[in-house]
Amino acid sequence: MRDIPVLWLTGPPGVGKSAVGWEVYTRLLAAGVRAAYADIDQLGICHPEPAGDPGRHRMQARNLAAVVDGYREAGATCVVVSGVVDVRRGVPLEELPGIAVTVCRLRAADEELSRRLTGRQGSADGLAHVLREAAGLDAIGGPCVDTTGLTVAQAAQQVLERAEGWTTPRDASRSPVAARPEEEPDGRPVLWVCGPTGVGKSTVAFRVYLALLAAGLRAAYADLDQLGFTPGPADHRLKARNLAAVWRTYRRAGAETLVMAGPVGDRATAARYEAELSGSALTVCRLHAGRRDLTERIMLRGRGLGSWPQPGDPLIGRPVSHLRRIAGEAVLEAQALERAGPGFRVDTGGRSVDEVVALVLQGLRRTGRVPFLR
Repeated sequence: MRDIPVLWLTGPPGVGKSAVGWEVYTRLLAAGVRAAYADIDQLGICHPEPAGDPGRHRMQARNLAAVVDGYREAGATCVVVSGVVDVRRGVPLEELPGIAVTVCRLRAADEELSRRLTGRQGSADGLAHVLREAAGLDAIGGPCVDTTGLTVAQAAQQVLERAEGWTTPRDASRSPVAARPEEEPDGRPVLWVCGPTGVGKSTVAFRVYLALLAAGLRAAYADLDQLGFTPGPADHRLKARNLAAVWRTYRRAGAETLVMAGPVGDRATAARYEAELSGSALTVCRLHAGRRDLTERIMLRGRGLGSWPQPGDPLIGRPVSHLRRIAGEAVLEAQALERAGPGFRVDTGGRSVDEVVALVLQGLRRTGRVPFLR
């Protein structure tokens, strides 16, 4: 089998890795290339970090290898990756068998990075660290694009020009890594926060994850949508397969529990995930909201004002007519989940995020499955 080509866009915070990476991915799809996409930051949300892996770079690489393998099975011929790399060691290629990596660095002038960080955070706190990281990354070779003064589209075009030819499959360059022995099922708890589009799944799930960390657990987090950016329609089979692989990596790193966010569909879909997570104790929490709340939240996301920014959000920038159609579909989805949805229910209507998180934790506590919440 030939190595699958991966274009890894890296750079310091504020340089535009995710935005440019997503633009490159969508351009490749429009050109008929069977590309897939992964955000490396989404593949290492597990704390505290393992001893011997500062920054969780090896963990992220192991998860990337598993996700790319899933994408390959789904028909992808190349993958665009965005995210940080270890400034001192670069990409841990030894964790990426069967993958031919081309690293393309994004950079920007110091003044530009300061402006972008201020726009993102409200201040330029941490700028000195970001500038040191940028200087370290400048020492890494390979194609480089300076995004200063460029739009996302212009930066993506320059990436495609500088990294021309990266999509060509290559002969295998490294021996495959020996398969790791599978762990015995041990019943570690997994919480799945689900619900209709716009109900706040990712926002609530991530806050629950933070609450578990604050309670002293070694916890991990996964967003199902981030595990299924493939050339064709993403299905639950692929996402469940990738989720199971990522959860194995997190368990090996010592994670005691996993919180995940994503749509559930129906009981049959839930059963597919439960089968892939065999040996884990899966609890489903179903968030609910009425027509008014769902419509308001979807309209806000369309304007880029949602509480959970994510690469590839399908609602940002869409016309009002499209958003209203999505809102109508979300209402029907909520009604269907009310009739046959799995798990325990939390109504988000009229409640703050803090209140919803408290109710989710209360429901999770009732299961008796999570240490420190009993």
